This record gives sequence, C-alpha cells and structure tokens, in this order.
Amino acid sequence: MSLGIPYSLTQRQVQKAIAFARKSHDGQLRKTGEPYLTHCIHTGKILAALIPSAGKRAVDTVVAGILHDVVDDTGETLESIEKEFDADVVRLVAGVSRLSYINQLLRRHRRLNLNQPTLSHNEANNIRVMLLGMVNDPRVVLIKLADRLHNMRTIYALPSAKAQAVAQETLAIWCSLASRLGLWAPKAELEDLCFAVLQPHIFRRMRADLASMWSPGKRNLRRLSTKSSSFGKQFGKNSISEYEQSTEIDQDEVNMKVLLQAVLPFDLLLDRKRRIDFIENLRKPSESQINPKVIRDAGIALASLVVCEEALERELFISTSYVPGMEVTLSSRLKSLYSIYSKMKRKDVGISEVYDARALRVIIGDKNGTLHGQAVQCCYNLLNIVHRLWTPIDGEFDDYIVNPKPSGYQSLHTAVQGPDNSPLEVQIRTQSMHEYAEHGLAAHWLYKETETKLPSESIIHDPEITESPYCSKEMEDQSSVDYDVFRKYSILKAGHPVLRVEAGHLLAAVIVRVDEDGKELLVAVSFGLAASEAVAARRSSYQIKRWEAYARLYKKVSDEWWCEPGHGDWCTCLEKYTLCRDGMYHKQDQFHRLLPTFIQIIELTEQEESEYWAVVSAVFEGKSLTSIVPHSSSPDRRGFNSVNSSLMDTGINNKVLLLRTMLQWEEQLRSEAGLQKIDRDSRSSGHTESAPLAEVVIICWPHGEIMRLSSGSTAADAARRVGLEGKLVSVNGQLVVPSTELKDGDVVEVRM
Repeated sequence: MSLGIPYSLTQRQVQKAIAFARKSHDGQLRKTGEPYLTHCIHTGKILAALIPSAGKRAVDTVVAGILHDVVDDTGETLESIEKEFDADVVRLVAGVSRLSYINQLLRRHRRLNLNQPTLSHNEANNIRVMLLGMVNDPRVVLIKLADRLHNMRTIYALPSAKAQAVAQETLAIWCSLASRLGLWAPKAELEDLCFAVLQPHIFRRMRADLASMWSPGKRNLRRLSTKSSSFGKQFGKNSISEYEQSTEIDQDEVNMKVLLQAVLPFDLLLDRKRRIDFIENLRKPSESQINPKVIRDAGIALASLVVCEEALERELFISTSYVPGMEVTLSSRLKSLYSIYSKMKRKDVGISEVYDARALRVIIGDKNGTLHGQAVQCCYNLLNIVHRLWTPIDGEFDDYIVNPKPSGYQSLHTAVQGPDNSPLEVQIRTQSMHEYAEHGLAAHWLYKETETKLPSESIIHDPEITESPYCSKEMEDQSSVDYDVFRKYSILKAGHPVLRVEAGHLLAAVIVRVDEDGKELLVAVSFGLAASEAVAARRSSYQIKRWEAYARLYKKVSDEWWCEPGHGDWCTCLEKYTLCRDGMYHKQDQFHRLLPTFIQIIELTEQEESEYWAVVSAVFEGKSLTSIVPHSSSPDRRGFNSVNSSLMDTGINNKVLLLRTMLQWEEQLRSEAGLQKIDRDSRSSGHTESAPLAEVVIICWPHGEIMRLSSGSTAADAARRVGLEGKLVSVNGQLVVPSTELKDGDVVEVRM
C-alpha cells in the first residue's frame, strides 16, 4: 500500500513499517470493525500530506506515525523497533507514547473528580519532562495530531457520551496546541469534526446556509457594505441565537457518521484534481443511494472554490503583469464551521457577514527571498487585478505587508463579491510569507532539510493600467465611511510615514498636512524612493536607515515650502488623498476625480513611533543618528523580538518560541484538568505559573540547552549552575544585574 511518497527508498521504508505494524497488530480490530492496521496507515497518510516527502526526517516521521501505537497496544518494545528501524524512529515512537500520558491524566482526573486542587509533584514533573522533550523534537506533536485526527474521523463508532467527551478534550487541548504551533490545516478539520459531534444541528444548518449562499446561479447584485448587508438580513442579524434555538430534525442527517463525512479532509484542498474528483462523485451518486443533504452541501462549498479559482486563473492569464522568473500559485481554503460560528458569536454578525468563510490564496514565488522586492511589488499588482475582476467589499481591505501582525504574519487581505456575488476573501503574499503563515512556528522543523518550493501553476504577464471598479462616484459619499476608520486616522499628523501604491509600484511618502479631521491628506511622494524592498522587513535592524529616508523627504518639503498639490520637483511631488468608503485614502486629481492610486498608512507601534520621531528630530537638527538605539531589543518586550539581533539570525530562536509556546500550553493543560486556576495576567504576558514544580525553565545561549532552575532563581544562579560564577549575564539579549529574577522561557547567556 503506497502513501504517495515518490522515491523508491522511501516506499521501501514505508512498506517495511506497514509490514511491521501488520504483524504487531495482527488480530486487533478497531471499534469500527476494521483491522487496526487501517488506523496506522491513515495516520501515515495524514503525515505524508502534512510534511515534505523528500528527506530522511520526513520519511522517519511517516514511519513513526505508522508505528505509533505498536509499543502501547502490542507486545512489541522499543528495542524490537530499534532492530528494524533507526534511532530517530525509535525516539519519535517513544515520544508519542509518552504524549499519551496527557490523555490518561485528563481522563483520570475527570473520572475521579479529584479533591486535590493541584497536580501531584510526579504528575507535574512527568508533564514538564514530556513537554520539554517535544521542544527538542516537535515532530512528536505532529504524529499525535495525525493520530487524533484519524480517531476523530471515525469517532462515530464510540457511544455518544464518550464521543462528546473526546471531542471536547480534542477541541480544548489538541486544537489549541495545533493553533499555537501554526498547524492551521489539521486544526481546521479537527475543529469541524468536534463541532459536528458537539453541535450537530448547528453544524447542519450552517452548512446548509453556506451552500445556499454559494449555490450556482444565485444572484445577489447589491453592493456589500460593512455597515449593512441586505443579503445578511436574509439570515438574520442574530443568526447565532437562531441556530442555537433551532430544534428541527432531519432523520437522514442526524447520524454522526454522516455528519463526519460532511467535514472535508484538509488534504482535499491541497490537490485540485482530488477536489474535482470528489465533486464529480457527489454529482453522480450510486443508483442505490443518494448522498444526504449535508454532504451535498459540503460539495457545493467545495465547488464554489473551484469556480472562484478558475475565474481568477483565467484573469491572470489574460491581464497579469509579467515579471521574469516570478511564479504564481493559486490555492484555496474553507474556514472551519467552528471558526465561523465563533466569529459570529464574537462579532454578533450573521453568517453572510463573515467575509472570510472561504478564501483564495495567491502565492508569489520569490526564489527563497532572492526576488523579495519584485515579489512584494507583484502582490500589489495582483491586488489591482483582483479588484478589477470582482467588486471589493467596502472597508474589508487589510495590508499586513506594510503593517504586519504582532506574530509576524504578512499578507494582503481583501474581501470581494465573488463570481456567485457572495463574499470571497483573497489573500496575496510572497512564498516566504506563505510558508510562515501556513506553518507558523512549525515551519522550521517541517522544512528543515528540504528546499521546498511552491509549484508553478501560472506565470504572470503585464497589466494595462485601468481604473479599479471601486473608483466610482459612490466613494464621494463621505457619510458612508465607517466612524471607526475616522477615529483610527484622526491622530495622524504631518511627517507620518506612508506608502503610495499604484498598481504594483510602491513608493515611500510622508504626510505633509492633515485636513478635515483626517478625511483629507496632503502627501509628499518621492519617485526616487522605491519601497518594495523595505515594506516586508519593518522590524529589521536596518529600520533606522529607512526612517531616515522618510525624515529627509519631510525635511526637503519643509525647506522648500511646498504646501499645495502639484508642488515639487523632478523626483518629489505633493498629492491630495481623500478617505473613501472603502476605508482607504485614494488620490484626487486636479479635477477632483478619485483614482485607483491609494496610500497605505504605516501603523507604528509605540516603540516604533518613539524611534521614528527621534530620527525626524535628529535629521531636522542636523545631528548624527548613531546615538539613536533601535527599540527592537527592548528587555520588556517578550516574544520573537525580545532577543538581540545575533540571536535572531540563528535557529535557536525557533527553540525559544517553542519552549514558550509549550509552557503556555502546559498552563492550559492544568486548567483543562481543573487543577489550577489560570492567572490571566501571567497568560497575557506569556509567563506561566509553575507552582506544582516550583521551578522555571530557561534556554542557555548559544547552544540551546534547556535548564530547569528553582523558582526565584536569578541570573547569578544560572551563571553558578554552568560553573561561571561572577561572570556577566545577559537575559533575552540584554545585560542584567546578577539579582535579576529569571522567568519561564528566558534566553540566558553567561559571557566569558
């Protein structure tokens, strides 16, 4: 039986693992009545879909996935596995076996309803040792998630009460871990499987409503707005309460097995041919059986993505901008019903107002970063093409390239009315941004040994510059601009840096004057200061130099006394921009017409703002910039940027992030077991309370060793532990006094 791995060596290793598992599990059956071997093989298939197929680490992960239950459920031992497979496979199988301790602990505490309010010391220590092992090799987590995913796909075989308990545990613990590690694809499927078990009637009705919205031939030609949606009223503003109060039952759909089949496998969205085959099979049911409506509704959702992909693909072939060497890959995703449900509750909106329920992803190849600037420029080119093809939904454009999320996530997001005139989100980003977005914290260990490149599905060609559909007279209706947008931009002031976007051309600019309480801006644009190389690296150590370029542009305008649209010289020009109903500032020409060209406000953090205005002040006063210290290394800033730049350039930072993530997840485990009240302040700061063990866990620089110290330990204690008492110590890249108390996840360097 093949798992679709292309190389003969890989095939032989996988076949060997299957043969070993077949012999070990001989005679064992699952609750579904199938041979236990089927679970092992499906776990391996899930892993093969999640990780690159080339490289020894990937193959070992798939092999360990096939063997993951051998030690716990058969007479085999780790020693017998080691005789047939290498040490890496043995370590992974042992790690998965230890990870099962979490499930046993949670279920035991729930079953016994323990009176003790905290974990015993042994229990706490076992969890801590297990979590720290996962930091050293997180592939163990991936195998456990694949195991749990297949178990959830077949959970219909369990009694209803037990199935609900397992689903609740999966949602609270394993979906949470997948989210923390950035494993979005398996997380989405797990969420929907749990949702189908825990809220079957709401699951069915939401699936039906989305199918109704996305059905072929449906027409809803009204322009959508963030303030109101006539189509949204069809489903009701209080759709959540309507769902929760619904008690109607359709007997052919309440069967749990049917509901689970209506959850689309995550890997189905990764393969267009499989998607098309899946849809065709739904359209041609067997003569003896017609698919239940909930499954047909899932097929409609999937088919709507295919239609959207094909429409955008045709447009790319016809009118895109050709950039030598650039590649464009199209993919798509459906937001999990559970995530849609949660968003509806959180924002109190109807289902038709969740504009990202389905999305297309456009990924621009950047040759592993060597074509970074060109790829960023191409992102904005494609944004213009998307807005020409489909009507944008007012106020639903977000530029996370210019303004990255705190996690580092970067992408362009725009919501449009798709080919069926229902909301569709389009995400546009470079290959490097996509790998971080898709795999997040897991990217470094999923792709550690392979040069994984996105496949080429289409090449981009040059567009003609035309007006975008959002540049109509409708934009002149200022009363329709959301109040929140005004409030957001009301604090803008002269000198603030912005980015000018015209099709795919990005230029640095600064605000010269703010008029009409922020509704109109006079902006100085530098046509000699291209910004595409810089916008995707806002947090880099070179930002001072970039701030200096903006500051010198602002000083030039001030020195020349330019103050009206059209003022300037051969490389600088003042332009007027007006805040429009789509939430963006569009250029206004001398005839007061609004054009597609827009500016993107660079949203500064408090630290960046302080740094930027210090640079502006130094430039205006003619002072040197060497005295300005970048804030990115501030000791108060916990997270990815809390260590110095030399640390940022090494793989150890991945381990730092994994350790902090696992310690936060450990806190959630205790809460889920009802063993410890979570300290909300400590959760928000990224610190965990380790009361049962009374210890902190740190990482030693530069080799990445994990060290466990007693609570209250200081920098001096860490130096003493490594035999360098009295030496200087830095914590998170900053020199500290010896009495500085250490916290979980700190990076400590004892300097020789």
